[in-house]
Amino acid sequence: MRLRLLLLALGTFAIGTDAMVTAGILGLVAHDLDVSVSAAGQMVTVFALSYALLAPVLATATARWPRRRLLLTALALFTAGNLLSALAPTFALLLATRVLAAAGAALYSPTASAVATSLVPPQQRGRALATVLGGMTVATALGVPLGTYLGRSDWRLTMWLVVALGTVAFAGLAALLREPPATGGAPGLRERLAPLRDRRVVWAAATTFAFFLTFNSVYIYLATAVHRATGGDASRLSMVMLVTGLASVAGSWTGGRAVDRFGVRTVLLSGSAATVVCFALLPWLGRTMPGALAYAVATPLAGWAVAVALPHRMASLAPASAPLLLSLNSSALYLGMAAAGGAGSLFITVLGERAFPWASAVLALATVGLAAVTTRSATANEGGAYAPSTAERQTRTA
Repeated sequence: MRLRLLLLALGTFAIGTDAMVTAGILGLVAHDLDVSVSAAGQMVTVFALSYALLAPVLATATARWPRRRLLLTALALFTAGNLLSALAPTFALLLATRVLAAAGAALYSPTASAVATSLVPPQQRGRALATVLGGMTVATALGVPLGTYLGRSDWRLTMWLVVALGTVAFAGLAALLREPPATGGAPGLRERLAPLRDRRVVWAAATTFAFFLTFNSVYIYLATAVHRATGGDASRLSMVMLVTGLASVAGSWTGGRAVDRFGVRTVLLSGSAATVVCFALLPWLGRTMPGALAYAVATPLAGWAVAVALPHRMASLAPASAPLLLSLNSSALYLGMAAAGGAGSLFITVLGERAFPWASAVLALATVGLAAVTTRSATANEGGAYAPSTAERQTRTA
C-alpha cells in the first residue's frame, strides 16, 4: 500500500519538477534555440495555460475511463511530451511539446489524488493525500535544484531527468497498481463550473489567480534577478534554488498550522504583505549571495503559507462541494502561472533585468488589497474558528 502511494507521489514529483524547473534553465534554452530569455519564459506560460484549460475538459471527457488506465495514459502522455521536449530542434516545436506534457499532467494530478483515497481506509485518506500531493512540494526542494544542476551545461539533460522520473512511475504503477474500487459518477463540465455563480467563489479564485501571477512573475525569472549574485555560475544558482525549495516545504508546513491557529484571513494578509517587502528589496538583495539566499528563505516561507491558505479559503465556502471548488482553485492557480510568464517578460522589457521585481511588488500590494476587501466579512469557516472536517483537512495538503 505504502509503495503504491509513493509511486503515485513520484508521478506528482515529476510533474512538479517539470512545471517549476524551467526557472533554472531559461538562459540555456534561450541560448541554444536562439531566442530571448523573455521568450524562453513562455515555456512556463504554455504549460500552465494548457494545464488550466485542459484539466476540466479532459476530466469530463475521461470520466468513464477505468482509473488505472487513465493514470497510465496520463503518465505516458506526460513522459512522451517531455521526451519530445528533450529532442525539440526549434523553439516552436518545444512549445508544442509543452502542451502535450501539460495534457498528461492535467489528467494525472487529480486522478492520482482520487486513487490515493481509494487505496486506504477512510480514516487514513488525509495522510494518503498528503503523501501524493507532497510530491509536488518536494519537487521544489529536490527536483528543481537537481534539474537545474544537471542542466547547467545542457538544458536537455533536465528534460531527460523528468522523462526518467515519469518512466519509473509508469513502470511501477503498471506493475503494482490494480484497478481501484469504482466511485460515484463524475460531475460534468457544467456542474464543475456551477460554483462560479457564487460571488464569493469568484473573488476567491481571483485572489488565487492574482497571487500566483505575482509570485511566479518573479520566480520564473529568478535566475535573472539574482544573476549579479551568482555571476551566471550554475552551482551558485542551484544553491539558491535548493534553499528556495527547502523554504517552500517549510512554508507549506507552517502555513497549515498558522491557518488553524490564526485563521485564513490573517495568513493571507500577512503572507502577501511579506512578499511585497521581499519583491521590493530583491533588486538590492540580488546583488550578493547572502542577499539572494536571504530572499530565497523569506519569500517562499511567506508565499507557500499563502498557497496553503488559498485552497483552504476556497473549500471552506462550501465544504460539501470541496472537490469542485478545489478544481477551480487549481485552474486559477495555473492560469496565474501562465500569465506570470508573459507578465515577467513585460516587466523585464519595461524596467530592465535588475528592477523588474518592483512591478511584482506593486502587484503583490494590489493582491493584499483584494484579499483584505474580499475576506472582510469572512465566515467562521473561512476564519479558521471551527473543527475542520476530513475533506477540509485534505485541502490543506493540496
